[in-house]
Amino acid sequence: MSITPTRTAIDRATCLALDDADPLAPMRERFVLPDDVIYLDGNSLGALPRHTAARLEQVITEEWGTGLIRSWNEAGWFAKPRTIGDRIAPLIGADVGEVVLGDSTSASLFQAAVAAVRLRPGRRVIVAERGNFPTDLYMLEAVQELLGGGVPLERRLIADDGPTLDEVLDDRVAVVVLTQVDYRTGRMHDIAEVTRTVHAAGALVIWDLCHSVGAVPIDLNAAEADFAVGCTYKYLNGGPGSPSFIWAAARHHGTARPALTGWHGHARPFDFTVDYAPAAGIERFRVGTPQLLSVAGLEASLDIWDDVDLTLVREKSLRLTELFLSLVDTRLTPRWGIEPVTPRESARRGSQVSLRHEDGYAVMQALIERGVIGDFRAPDLIRFGFTPLYTSYTDVWDAVEALEDVLHSEIWREPRFARRGTVT
Repeated sequence: MSITPTRTAIDRATCLALDDADPLAPMRERFVLPDDVIYLDGNSLGALPRHTAARLEQVITEEWGTGLIRSWNEAGWFAKPRTIGDRIAPLIGADVGEVVLGDSTSASLFQAAVAAVRLRPGRRVIVAERGNFPTDLYMLEAVQELLGGGVPLERRLIADDGPTLDEVLDDRVAVVVLTQVDYRTGRMHDIAEVTRTVHAAGALVIWDLCHSVGAVPIDLNAAEADFAVGCTYKYLNGGPGSPSFIWAAARHHGTARPALTGWHGHARPFDFTVDYAPAAGIERFRVGTPQLLSVAGLEASLDIWDDVDLTLVREKSLRLTELFLSLVDTRLTPRWGIEPVTPRESARRGSQVSLRHEDGYAVMQALIERGVIGDFRAPDLIRFGFTPLYTSYTDVWDAVEALEDVLHSEIWREPRFARRGTVT
């Protein structure tokens, strides 16, 4: 069913009918969702899978409590970064042995960026997008200094309003680092097309998949990309602090030299030799001891993803965001002038919609008090993430109803909604 932007064509009964026909609707029962909350912030922190607590309890009481140190072998603790990486691989178009868990996304990007720059000796330029999530830009500053040999590598920033990627690429560019889905606007890059452009200039590309993995189908190998990193606590629902992952194309495994040469990335870690020797394949990107309680949360969430068809996820994602955009167009824009900044073209849209409002922070706080949880990104964007495994079409209808009431009542003007929390 296509969602048309006419108010008469869309009502709550239409949304209920869509929910009844939704093949992903049963997945909602596999998550803990408060009855009085519409959760549209899974693009920042995914909801809790119902069986995560039981998995954590098993790790704590059985593997740690009873198995003790034996669990490094008997429960497969030491191998978890690789075995769970293999479970993530199908979600990003990777092969077995190409993905390994890392630490934070920032650390994983640092690992990948240093390795990529080293694979292009003599080239002294890193290209990134001005709109990249800030940690990407901050970590690249460290890479510039580390590998600059006393003179930092040059950084060139591209943007939707220029300069473009084509305008900055030349034979001095070593690496291009891009986020597939823009965290502010939801605009999505075509991985295959951009990778071809970067390779034509002789450079390598690193993809940040934080706002796309688990929301859109990704095929890194088909695109012949080079490296990718991503987090697991958004659409993958691994929980706060769940680990990042690193993907490296198999063709780079033999020559890639990561920045951090920790003992878990050693070829023979339990020989305890003085000198470092990199492990074969993707495991050379490992650093130190994995945070096993966080890893357990991710492992539990991947049990759900083993049963998910990503094609259905993408189809529903587009329908949810199209429905939201249509309702905004017919109910909010004409009266209050609130406008989406997210692309209308489905091929360019991730699984979120962002609206611009000059007092967006206060509006979002008032909406959260109404039980609709989204978030705010400076300076003026209110974001709504649509997670197809547990977001319903009726959720979308009710969220727009609540937002319309907040705008109509102007309750957001109350001073209490303008007080900023540390996390927005």
